[in-house]
Amino acid sequence: MKHWYKIAGTVLVLYTLIFGLLNPVPRLDILNETIRNLYYHVPIWFAMLFQMSLSIWFAIKYLSTGDYKHDLASHNAAQVGFFFSIPGLLTGSLWARFTWNTWWTFQDPKLNGVAIAILIYLAYFLLRSSVIDEIKRARISAVYNIFAYVMMIVFIMILPRLTDSLHPGNGGNPAFGKYDLDNNMRLIFYPAVMGWILISCWILNVKLRISELNHLAND
Repeated sequence: MKHWYKIAGTVLVLYTLIFGLLNPVPRLDILNETIRNLYYHVPIWFAMLFQMSLSIWFAIKYLSTGDYKHDLASHNAAQVGFFFSIPGLLTGSLWARFTWNTWWTFQDPKLNGVAIAILIYLAYFLLRSSVIDEIKRARISAVYNIFAYVMMIVFIMILPRLTDSLHPGNGGNPAFGKYDLDNNMRLIFYPAVMGWILISCWILNVKLRISELNHLAND
């Protein structure tokens, strides 16, 4: 039963992929059928945020214990989170094309914040690869990871809520749940969030096992 989350994640994602296309959705101006992207775009971002949160947790654990396994976990969680940011960005850009009539707009602070957050984490990976000493690399990476996470939260969670934004739930723009996330959508949306988070944990588990084997092989 230790692999229950893999089975649960697979079932939930398949359920949302299928019924996300078949289930009825509210008929809204501009959004129309594109509202179904809520089942994919938003849960993928939840998975990204979950992994980045795990990454900073293990970074703090490494700084307090010095255990290399926590460093490996922090680095791999950041990689998985970054991996999920790509489909999150692509599905968001596709959604913007059909609702805002553009693939990208610099007038939306959340889109700009996402771009900045991605660049900050790219710098994290570059910084980590540039330090040869293992202990020094782990310490610098952990400290930078904390900075990167805080900046990510500021740019994609805080600033968009303080300024005008096209995104639902930001800058005075009401969130989906306030006016159109009906009970039929909730039956798919919440399982989708849980499913993608569990899938991200599965990917992290595989990466961790590979990283630990590589670490043992290089010792």
